Amino acid sequence: MTMRRAFWKAALLTAMIIALSVPAQAESQYGLLEGKPFAGTKLNILSVVTPQFEGLMLRDSEFTDLTGIELEWTFIPFGSLQEKVASEGIAANGTFDVVNYLDSWGPPNSHWLLPIDDLMARDGISMDRYPAAFARSAQFEGKTLGFPLRAHPQLLFYRKDLIPSPPKSWEEVIEIGKQLKQSHPDVAPLALYYNNDGNRQNLFIWLNFLWAAGADIFNEDWTAAWTSEAALKATEDYIALHTVHQVTNSSATAFNEQDARQSFMQGKSAIIPVWWWAYSGFHNPKSSTLTKDQVGFVGMPTYQGRIKSYAISMPFSISKYSKHQDAAWEFLKWLSNPGMEKKNATEREVAGKSIVNNVVTHIANLQDADVNAANDGIQAAAWESLRASDIMPQIPEWPEVGDLLSAAIAKAAAGGNVRELMTAAAKQSNRVLKRAGRIK
Repeated sequence: MTMRRAFWKAALLTAMIIALSVPAQAESQYGLLEGKPFAGTKLNILSVVTPQFEGLMLRDSEFTDLTGIELEWTFIPFGSLQEKVASEGIAANGTFDVVNYLDSWGPPNSHWLLPIDDLMARDGISMDRYPAAFARSAQFEGKTLGFPLRAHPQLLFYRKDLIPSPPKSWEEVIEIGKQLKQSHPDVAPLALYYNNDGNRQNLFIWLNFLWAAGADIFNEDWTAAWTSEAALKATEDYIALHTVHQVTNSSATAFNEQDARQSFMQGKSAIIPVWWWAYSGFHNPKSSTLTKDQVGFVGMPTYQGRIKSYAISMPFSISKYSKHQDAAWEFLKWLSNPGMEKKNATEREVAGKSIVNNVVTHIANLQDADVNAANDGIQAAAWESLRASDIMPQIPEWPEVGDLLSAAIAKAAAGGNVRELMTAAAKQSNRVLKRAGRIK
């Protein structure tokens, strides 16, 4: 009897030790502070609508169990997010403790986003865990403003049933497009988006042409660089996909990125250069007429024999107006953990809900065999793309300058003179940056 009692006592003690060690192990995994020092705090999170962040939201009971911190998420469609972020900065009342935004909106809002470099140093976190383009997208003037938790390289998606060998260059895109117009006249070869939509989306593919030509957006003195001969030729070639070669969708001048994706998913276009996150939607029967067997992907095409693509991110940052900045930092550590990100990209059901997400931003996960196996190897393709990627200029004036460029691109695609429009945009940009004191 004594031995049996001793056995059960030992077994119970072991079970208690294991139970108590689970939260401690999780705290250690995420680098969270021990003892739940912020228990009872409630954080308000502003986020873009996406399955990726919905999956994280559905997992947040783990964070609450570990820290005692409650979370309230507000999801905003991308088209409305910029205005919401700007109004939060103007209100300066700390309604949201953590905010999600497009990287190019960071500089004009940097005055109210909390730099986290000291916190990262304290807790042993390095931005080296991200590809260089992603890391830069969350930084401004040498300070890290957040973590690029949603970030995208560009890939070229194509109909495998219509295009046996995917194009490797934009010249091949044009050639394949002309062939498709003959063989499948009911399918537009290329889904592009030239519309001036207010989010500067029509610059996304243009940058591939500009950078691959060896040109740039600005000179070292911040004067416009897109009027160099190389830049103007690259811009003319980008516009010519629609106006000269006519391999784009006939509605390309009215399309934004979402319209182009819809065109591809509805089987009305055969090729689309777009962010990698779109892949799951391209073969999801709830959103697309295409099957997985019909959708292929490769890296972006070369232009003049070179590739330099555009990468984008949507960081999460802590508001300086938040009254719970320390608790918000605990949340960011949990949210940005590579292990959490891996689960969110490989597990297809969370809290009983189907979630399909292929977005990861850590180098370790881009190269992870399990992550790639769960997502048809798209992360490996993305990792290769990110080796030659860059981001939009990180200056507060960029939204205003970008709008000038976006308007010029839209007018050019509608038949305007490329050189005249880009030269006029350059003069306006120079005035904007001179007024801001950036041009001396």
